[in-house]
Amino acid sequence: MEYILIIELAILIAMVLIRSAMLRRNGINAIVFGDTDKTDFFIPPIVLCFFYAMIVPIFNLPLPEILKIQFWNIDVLIYLAIVLCTVSLIWFAITLKIFGNSFRVGIDENTDEKLITSGTFALSRNPIYIAFIAFFFGVFISYPTIVTLLFLTFLSTMVHRQILREEEFLKSHYGKEFEEYSAKVRRYI
Repeated sequence: MEYILIIELAILIAMVLIRSAMLRRNGINAIVFGDTDKTDFFIPPIVLCFFYAMIVPIFNLPLPEILKIQFWNIDVLIYLAIVLCTVSLIWFAITLKIFGNSFRVGIDENTDEKLITSGTFALSRNPIYIAFIAFFFGVFISYPTIVTLLFLTFLSTMVHRQILREEEFLKSHYGKEFEEYSAKVRRYI
């Protein structure tokens, strides 16, 4: 079962990289991570540690035993986690399609794209982040260790931080249009 979540994680990463490559071919730099705030660069090492901890049980890699202890081991929760991760991937793929040329990893202060307010963006102002949090909540349900709990907490905190930063940018960039959109659609769900 753990292989399924690893495959889904690989699909999630591949979707971001493929979409970024497609935009790059159109002359759009979609990876602007760290351009507006250099403190973003402390995030990748933490993410890599999490990915390592995720594959530890599959390949029996070294990790302190205390970090391998699971809070529970309930088969039905593993199936629930797989469903949640799968739904999150579908939601993410739909949102990427709706995002069109506006998709960025980071804040692109030079964008001239229009504000996206339809599709999944009519349900949440941050559907990509909802997909990430739901996906990694599913990972935590399947691998309920201190490492996945800490990562989920870290991810949720970093996502909220990024959303607040993006909202400040969107207010200044789109003005009244963003304010009207914010009045109609919730930040999360």
